[in-house]
Amino acid sequence: MVHYESPALDRSFAALSDATRRGVIAELARREASISDLAGRFGMTLTGMKKHVAVLEGAGLVATQKVGRVRTCRLGARGLDHEAQWLADMAALFEARFARLDTVLDELKQEEEHGRAND
Repeated sequence: MVHYESPALDRSFAALSDATRRGVIAELARREASISDLAGRFGMTLTGMKKHVAVLEGAGLVATQKVGRVRTCRLGARGLDHEAQWLADMAALFEARFARLDTVLDELKQEEEHGRAND
């Protein structure tokens, strides 16, 4: 079994596994927002949203800045390039495997047709 280890990818995908956190990323893609704004938009407590933001921040997907009593959130500087590349690599792997499967199926079809023609 191949073992692929990347703590950064693990943190990113774990953070993105939650629908609320994906929603926060989508909101922050449009504009910066305070934690209280995000909590209001998602109908949750301030404490609950702080926990979600902390997970996203730990994964490097969100950055926060506190000015006075307000903590403003924005997308992290690193973006999702590493995650997108991993997904593209996996998609290419699957496409290659499906192409090989198509070839095998075509060969089996041809053998079957050849066998019928010889009957």
